This record gives sequence, structure tokens and C-alpha cells, in this order.
Amino acid sequence: MTNGKGEKPRHLGRGLQSLLGPLAGFDVPDTAGVDETQAAHSFPPDEERDASLRELPLDAIGPNPYQARTVWNEEDLLELTESIRANGIIQPIVVRPFQGRYQIIAGERRFRAAQMAGLAALPALVREVGEEQLFEWSLVENIHRRDLNAIERAKAYQRYLNAFSLTQAEAAERLGEDRSVIANHVRLLDLPEDLRGMLVDGRLSMGHARAILGLPTDELRRKLANRAMAGRLSVRDVERLVRKHVADSGGQKAGARAKPTHILDLEDRLKRQLGTRVAIQTARNGQRGRIVIEFDSIDDFGRIAETLGLGCTEEV
Repeated sequence: MTNGKGEKPRHLGRGLQSLLGPLAGFDVPDTAGVDETQAAHSFPPDEERDASLRELPLDAIGPNPYQARTVWNEEDLLELTESIRANGIIQPIVVRPFQGRYQIIAGERRFRAAQMAGLAALPALVREVGEEQLFEWSLVENIHRRDLNAIERAKAYQRYLNAFSLTQAEAAERLGEDRSVIANHVRLLDLPEDLRGMLVDGRLSMGHARAILGLPTDELRRKLANRAMAGRLSVRDVERLVRKHVADSGGQKAGARAKPTHILDLEDRLKRQLGTRVAIQTARNGQRGRIVIEFDSIDDFGRIAETLGLGCTEEV
């Protein structure tokens, strides 16, 4: 993907540190027993940073509207809270001005712990960014956090794809990721809600979940997930059972081929734009084929028709 000037897209693979430059790239110690004077000396000299570093009241700061994290580890938060009570905030959070207040770009965990510690104010780096840039920075920062669970990360990828109308290949290039990493996470969103919960709380691993997705129905997926938990099956055991089921049920049609990456990306874009399941089937020569768009009801058909600009009001 290129912009209007024919330039290559920027890479965001190093996360928020690469986006904010020296403002977020401090090499700040995160250990207890460091007083504020020592912490200040660990900051590299930077005029832009010094000009934007402020002490802000907590009640003037709001959360990030694009925060990908939905689960906060209470034990970790309590541990950070005790550290802040003992040593204060060592590393500033990053915020932007918004409607007379501030919104968090990065550092919401520190902000929450500061609230729990009863602080009235905390150090913050103030950056002037627009809504789209805030959205992108926030998603990139969250996507690259090591402790996001697999479903949070999958949702962050999906929001990123939707927000900027990117294919998985384009998103992978901008994020400095493998396309397979994005594809494998986004596929997890095809799991039913109860199986997603099992993945979030650790009863299923991502390897188990990916293997289970090889089954054609949610009912079969639930049965195998429960069997995997009850029998403590390995990922290889689950993969073997999925292959056996596919073989016993006739598997794919004879001569079926794996879809090329660009076809998978097109399917993904159509799915997101139409909000329904879409399959692209091509002939072996790649010169002809068909697009299958599924709908679940007459109302759903009307919605898809409107999205396509057909304005169809008659019954199917």
C-alpha cells in the first residue's frame, strides 16, 4: 500500500516508542527504591520532552477510548500501587489535550494504580495528536503489549483493520508483523463466545483454539474443546482429532486447493465491509469464479443490499 505520493507505508512495528520518539523512549528504571531525583537524572536531555512534561491532576485525565485491554490483573495493579506509594511515579504517562481535559495515549495501568494509591497528580507527557492518530497509536501500542490476552489482541487487530480499511497483508507490513500472526489471531474471533472465554482464562491455549477452528460447526468445536480440557489433550492430539473428523466426513472436495493469500485478503475485506460471511471461489486458471455472500434473514439481506448500493426493498 502506498500513499498519494507513491511513498511506501510507514512501519509501526516497534510500537508506541517508535511513534513518539524520545518522548516515550526513556530508559527509565522500573525498580523500587529509586527516588525522584535519581529518576529525573535517568531521563535523556530532550527539549521537546522537557517542554511537554507536566504534573497533571488525576481528575483532569480520562481513559483512552481505544483501549484494547478489557481484563486488568488486580494482583499486578495492587503491586504497582504499593510501589507507587513507596516511590512515586517513575515513568510519566503520555496524554493528549481533549475538550479542556486530557486523554491517555499510553500508561493507563500507571494511571489506575496512581488512583488506587490516592495520588492527586502524576507526571505526564502532553502530545498534540488528532483523533485518527490517537486511534492508530493506541492500537499499535496495545497490539505490541506482551500481556494482552489472545482475544484482546485479536480484537485490537480487527479494529485496526476496520479503522483504516487495510488488508491483513497491509496491516502486517505497517505493524512489522508476519501476516500469519494477524490472520491466526483474527480467526479466533470466529470462535463462539464461550470458547473465547475459555481461551481468555487459560483453559484453552491458542494452539488448541486454532486447531479446533478446523472443525466446521460451533457444536463440534465445543465438544472437542470440552474433551480437550477433560482429557488434558495436547495441541497435537487435538490436531489429530480434527484431521480424523475431516477425513471421516469426506474432507474437502477432491481437488480442493488452498486459497492464495490475496484471495483470503479480499474475502476478509468483503466480510468486514458487508458484516457477513463471504467466500470467493475461483477456477484453477484463476480467470473466473464466483463470490458467495451469506445472509441470515430478510432484514439482513436488505442491509447487505443497501451496503452494496442496490436499494433492494422487495422480498427475496
